[in-house]
Amino acid sequence: MKAAPHAYVLSVANTPFGRQPGRSAVDLMSAAATEALRASGVAHDTVDGLLCGYATTFPHLMLATYMAEKLGLNPGYAHGMQMGGATGAGMIMLARMLVRSGSCRHVLVVAGENRLTGQAVDTSIQTLAQVGDAATELPNGASIPAYYALLASEYMHRTGLRREDLAEFSVLMRSHASRHPDAHLTDAISLEDVLASRPVATPLHLLDCCPISDGAVAVLVSADEGPVRIAGGGQAHQHQHLSALDNVLATGAARAFGPALREAGAQISDFDYLGVYDSFTITLVMLLEELGFAPRGQAARLLRTGAFGLNGAVPLNTHGGLLSFGHSGVAGGMAHFAEAWRQLAGRAGDRQAGRRRCALVHADGGVLSSHVSLVLKSGETA
Repeated sequence: MKAAPHAYVLSVANTPFGRQPGRSAVDLMSAAATEALRASGVAHDTVDGLLCGYATTFPHLMLATYMAEKLGLNPGYAHGMQMGGATGAGMIMLARMLVRSGSCRHVLVVAGENRLTGQAVDTSIQTLAQVGDAATELPNGASIPAYYALLASEYMHRTGLRREDLAEFSVLMRSHASRHPDAHLTDAISLEDVLASRPVATPLHLLDCCPISDGAVAVLVSADEGPVRIAGGGQAHQHQHLSALDNVLATGAARAFGPALREAGAQISDFDYLGVYDSFTITLVMLLEELGFAPRGQAARLLRTGAFGLNGAVPLNTHGGLLSFGHSGVAGGMAHFAEAWRQLAGRAGDRQAGRRRCALVHADGGVLSSHVSLVLKSGETA
């Protein structure tokens, strides 16, 4: 039987993240998409697939079709997706499937929001809180930080993780973001700064939480050979609501990673770059440890050895992650993918962490509810 064709990523693009006054969600998505197409050299009339992530500031019922019109595209396949923070990775996984099946040749994946300047803080809090159970969680005033604080409390109890361990990751992400010209937060912070920042939901403090940002990201997935190949993908959806999570040590991340590893023919020791979702410091630590890149309760110990730094064995979120590059909804998670592509393609500029050949991008949506793992390989190893 003939093997399915490969799916490559020809280009990625992003707008600056942070405060972008006067730019709507559509403006931001259009800018990122236009730049991704320009960088790829792919003509508009050959783009036959378009995938769009939802935007809470522009909740259009037919967003993909709307964006096709705005961008002057005429795709044979157009699709909007909603998987919370896992949406970007989920769309890229779908784009790969469309290309490998022969349904599409060039699939444009785009997401963006003006969540910082186009939405009141209280509205954002209420909108995001809807991932909670309407009968048992929302009536008690639960919010996204509160859900993750509960996770953190249980996980710290089970593993011996300390607040100082969480804070180390916030400092690392800020250090990485300081090298990226498009990052939202770039001022240096110390461990003491994180620990002294105001409490949001105990044990999480302000600098344990990602900022709300404006921004957009676009990715072009293609059947045409490019510098990076999407070698494997996997998903897991074990629960929606925190109250339905049986075990904080098995949220679904490992279940999503397993099929991606097998499909890519890879093992953990092959990875030399990590792009891991980090809406909160606890999110990042829990995912790193469940995915197998650190023993339970020991991720910070590895960080202190330099393993996750720019010159480490497995550089982590070298753009600064959600914690410092910024979080503009679906695009925030897609920024992890864009940075992984740049590292593998050797196009990360001052952030280039040497020659990187195999990357994992892992995203989660909800309260560690939906998981998507993507394995990327550079052209040399594709």
